Amino acid sequence: MCGIIGYIGNRDAVPLLLKGLKRLEYRGYDSAGIAVLTDGQIHSIKKSGKVSQLEVLVDDTPMKGSIGIAHTRWATHGEPNDINAHPHLDHTGKIAIIHNGIIENHETIRKVLEERDIPFTSDTDSEALVQLVSAIYFDNDKLSFEGAFRTALKDVVGAYGVVAVCADEPGNILAARMGSPLVVGIGEGEYFLASDASPIVEYTRNVIYLDEGEIVKLTPDNHSISRIDSSEIVSRGSVEIEMSIEQIEKGEFDHFMLKEIHEQKHTITDTMRGRLNLEDGTTHLGGISDFKPSILSANQVYITACGTSWHAALIGKQLIENYAQIPVDVEYASEFRYRNAIINPDTVLIAVSQSGETADTLAAIRKAKNLGALTLGICNVVGSSIARETDAGIYTHAGPEIGVASTKAFTAQVAVMTMLALSLGRRKGFDAGLGRDLTKALHHIDNDIQTILDDDQSIRKVAQDTY
Repeated sequence: MCGIIGYIGNRDAVPLLLKGLKRLEYRGYDSAGIAVLTDGQIHSIKKSGKVSQLEVLVDDTPMKGSIGIAHTRWATHGEPNDINAHPHLDHTGKIAIIHNGIIENHETIRKVLEERDIPFTSDTDSEALVQLVSAIYFDNDKLSFEGAFRTALKDVVGAYGVVAVCADEPGNILAARMGSPLVVGIGEGEYFLASDASPIVEYTRNVIYLDEGEIVKLTPDNHSISRIDSSEIVSRGSVEIEMSIEQIEKGEFDHFMLKEIHEQKHTITDTMRGRLNLEDGTTHLGGISDFKPSILSANQVYITACGTSWHAALIGKQLIENYAQIPVDVEYASEFRYRNAIINPDTVLIAVSQSGETADTLAAIRKAKNLGALTLGICNVVGSSIARETDAGIYTHAGPEIGVASTKAFTAQVAVMTMLALSLGRRKGFDAGLGRDLTKALHHIDNDIQTILDDDQSIRKVAQDTY
């Protein structure tokens, strides 16, 4: 699994898809591929290695069409090679899919289909899905491609963000989400699909994030969203993403991590803009203002997260306990979702995630909500799943983070934790004078950050001497 990009509209899809794959390279991958619908046929090229190597093959084998899908793969089932790369085509060559996630019952599906003499060519779990869709589609003359796609997904156990096209129904693209994020980009007479917004922001900022268990059908002029399990139509407006091309390009820096380190002065300013009350020594966090009494009166407060966000959560615990005198437990989301934690209507769960799509953190939120807890989110991406599924929350406004090692997103999360702790503390009688000192320090911290970054040569020398 790794990166997904799809397109339907009136442009030549090939250069758009290849550029999209390059925007997705930051996610890491071992192979890449592309498939385009042309004259009632699917033309596909796949290559292990870099997107640039795929691009050479595409240039040598001209392909053109206004509907297409492309994928960067990081191997989970089957070794990284040309055959196991995505897209995967069914045995007739008429259906193609790209897939992020894991099909847990792929061996069972494969066995059933192989007993019907349906040939498999790869070692992947993803091929089981496309062959299943194909078998259902061609076994039922009255079933549409969408109907076959939906039926197949009901038989699948596992996680997926999947996009599919069919040569017999070339006017649409289908996609579905269960455990792996997908975003729909809305253009003028065109639509985009991607695993995150970075490959589509060049063309549109109006997007719809699919929720768990949803299918979307795209034509050049329209979209429809429905539930996988019930076919119930879902009505949801688009959101405007806070991202620009400049934010997802390296500019003058050698790599994204270095760029994002140097952006921290500005991202911290954006995180705290309009939220510091220097006169009263407190902070204004409008997204959760109505829920502060519930936090203050809770009998149990959890902060849950994964990865770097978990480290921000640990700092948040120290801050909240110090300033607000509220006991806090920090839980790694992948553990919390499975253990028998004490959760009831007097519990507050604060979930922290840069992307707002972290699967284990989302599962922890859903568990807590099902047991009646108040759920709050701290995330970076407007309209993301965590932002939608929590009762309220705080955006960090750090901008897109492309580098794998978190930098500006982490410091923005710590800044939010500090403001949250101070806001709760002032409600519980934390000294106003100390509050003013702290808000003043926060107000000037961007300059302190810049002072440190201006001394990057000394920092570089320490790193070289140490490592």
